[in-house]
Amino acid sequence: MSASTPSEKTGHAGSNDDPDRPDIILIMTDQQRFDTINALGAKHVDTPNIDALVERGVSFNNCHITAPSCVPCRASVFSGQYPHTNGVTANGMEWSKTWVPRLQDRGYQTVSIGKMHTIPYEAPAGFDERFVVENKDRYYEGRWYLDEWDKALAAHGLKKQQRSQYRKRDDYREALGAFTWELPEHLHSDVFVGGMARWYLETKPVEKPLFMVIGFPGPHPPYDPTPEYAERYMDRDIPLPNVTAEELEQLPPPFKVKRTHDVEVDHDSVAWSLDPTDEQLHRMRAFYCANVEMIDREVGLIIDGLKDAGRYDNSIIVFCSDHGDCLGDHGLSQKWAPYDEITRVPLIISAPERFKGGRVVDEMVQLFDLGPSILEWAGAELDETHEAISLNDALLGDPFAGREHVFCEQSGDVNFTGAKYMTMVRSKTHKLVHFMDHEFGQLFDLTSEKGETENLWDDPDKAEVKQELLDVLREWHISSAYNTRAARRAMVN
Repeated sequence: MSASTPSEKTGHAGSNDDPDRPDIILIMTDQQRFDTINALGAKHVDTPNIDALVERGVSFNNCHITAPSCVPCRASVFSGQYPHTNGVTANGMEWSKTWVPRLQDRGYQTVSIGKMHTIPYEAPAGFDERFVVENKDRYYEGRWYLDEWDKALAAHGLKKQQRSQYRKRDDYREALGAFTWELPEHLHSDVFVGGMARWYLETKPVEKPLFMVIGFPGPHPPYDPTPEYAERYMDRDIPLPNVTAEELEQLPPPFKVKRTHDVEVDHDSVAWSLDPTDEQLHRMRAFYCANVEMIDREVGLIIDGLKDAGRYDNSIIVFCSDHGDCLGDHGLSQKWAPYDEITRVPLIISAPERFKGGRVVDEMVQLFDLGPSILEWAGAELDETHEAISLNDALLGDPFAGREHVFCEQSGDVNFTGAKYMTMVRSKTHKLVHFMDHEFGQLFDLTSEKGETENLWDDPDKAEVKQELLDVLREWHISSAYNTRAARRAMVN
């Protein structure tokens, strides 16, 4: 099922003409920064199909995640609860309970294709059907689990490119996780997931409303575009990080530990460097952007599949990502640190027949606010244990205040070893990062030119702002503990 030659149709996929229960197509990439979509300002990346969603849809310019790593963020999105409420605060923690069964109760066919990162990977999680494709590189977690992609590669007598293979390369320590995909293009993880989604739309006879989650493994590392796409970006002028010795010195100890840890331990095939050259950073970012464009192509083909199946006009299409990637900003690799490069993600909702398109919402929201929004679209019962809010007033053009503050949290795991628990609170103008059991932290003035490169935690002139945000953080934990007491009691009983 290559991108250029869609699979031959073997049946009628059916259609959905019920306006009260629209098809809902949730497309989620993994580790995609906000500044990677051309129509939203990233002119160095070609994303014509996502741009079309922007032109026809509503873009949320200040959407922030609730956790800076895959598992807790996704568990939060599909539970409607903050990580500290559902108990999933780090990668590798078990989770599978979701609000998806409420869509089943409304008569929806629920299907997940690609990455969800439930633990265990194959947990039903409320879906009628799951076609699991997990991380490209699973060296420690789930190394021997065979997902649909692994099986497809094995059927071709192939092994996927991964850490054990990349380590044999002479340039492994210099590549920063950027490697071209040398196997057949249709077996690239993102192309494979896109092809499977189109195959389902083209062949599965579903004569009822459809809730489909399509999880692309990219642009999460290893950054592995095909040679053709990589070549497109190697000659482009791509913004590079400008990290000063002063900023590195101001990093709190957990992030200094992380810098060293990421050099010593090559998570996701990224062997980090404490002082990468501009050439190394350009290559890594070029490959990352090329991977984004490959996903964009698949998004366009999925939309074509919806049209061919007669499902497009009554579909609400959501495009988002679970978190971003530092890509060298702040001297850091990948995620786990709550800078805006990680916490701010794209969120685009397109349904021209329902929501006036071409609009931008600047109010702050959180990614897990998708939960109650989706349930409302389906006419499903809302869960009183949700800490998320509905986005539908904003989508309909009604008055929408958004959130005064957004929050993000992460506990220690195999990748984040320097702190037990970290919490972020962000207003429109300032951000505070708190580390449990420590006196140090981070405070940023987001309105200044230095932004998140100047830590004002110990600045006496910012003491009042610091205390205000610490107070917000305290009240958030208190109100969350009280408002979710029934949900947590149900977990115990």
